[in-house]
Amino acid sequence: VQLVESGGGLVQPGGSLRLSCVVSGLSFSQYTLSWFRQAPGKEREWVAGIARTGGNTNYLDSVKGRFTISRDDAKNTVYLQMNSLKPEDTAVYYCRALASNVYWGQGTQVTVSS
Repeated sequence: VQLVESGGGLVQPGGSLRLSCVVSGLSFSQYTLSWFRQAPGKEREWVAGIARTGGNTNYLDSVKGRFTISRDDAKNTVYLQMNSLKPEDTAVYYCRALASNVYWGQGTQVTVSS
């Protein structure tokens, strides 16, 4: 099983990034998918999740209205569109696949700074 994130980088406050996580080695459509983040010196926190069926989504309060999670089961990929980025969004972002087992990606760095 592999989860490979991409799309991170350096962006100015107010800017946008789109993260992708390509998943292989499991039945993608059967898994609930989530994005987490971990800032320096802080614990990892859940950011957004999308259900396996129907695509119901949920968000951390501080990102509601700015971030959008989506999935493409044909491409085995989950996305996180991040708009109106703030310095406090700076973190390593991880995707997670959850069903009977849990799998994590290696993370991608997002830095929001002027």
